[in-house]
Amino acid sequence: MVMHVTTHLREFDLTPEQFSVLFCLSKQEGINQKELALRTAKDQPTITRILDALSKKGFIEKKTSETDRRAFLLMLSPKGREWIELASPAEAKAIAEVVDGLSQEELQILRQTLLRITDNVNRHTKE
Repeated sequence: MVMHVTTHLREFDLTPEQFSVLFCLSKQEGINQKELALRTAKDQPTITRILDALSKKGFIEKKTSETDRRAFLLMLSPKGREWIELASPAEAKAIAEVVDGLSQEELQILRQTLLRITDNVNRHTKE
């Protein structure tokens, strides 16, 4: 599935990981790196690497937090906003192709199963 999405996002010079970070920022800008890592289920080294790549591409901007001078708030740049709008249909098409032929019931079971697995992982990594 990741390879299929990768193929669809290649023309936008984005990896699925980069897309997920941009997509998350498009839903809520002005969050810090730690919060973004939590929302995208990435560890700190991975989110740092992704943010560095997105910054080099000109897709994100960092602004110093007014409440914590050590923290940066992350926002999409105008280019990042444009790119996420262009890439979103390609990502959606890739996902639709992957789940093609699954009934709504099967999709619901898949979602519930994946959420349960995610909850288990989260619960066991906190222990």
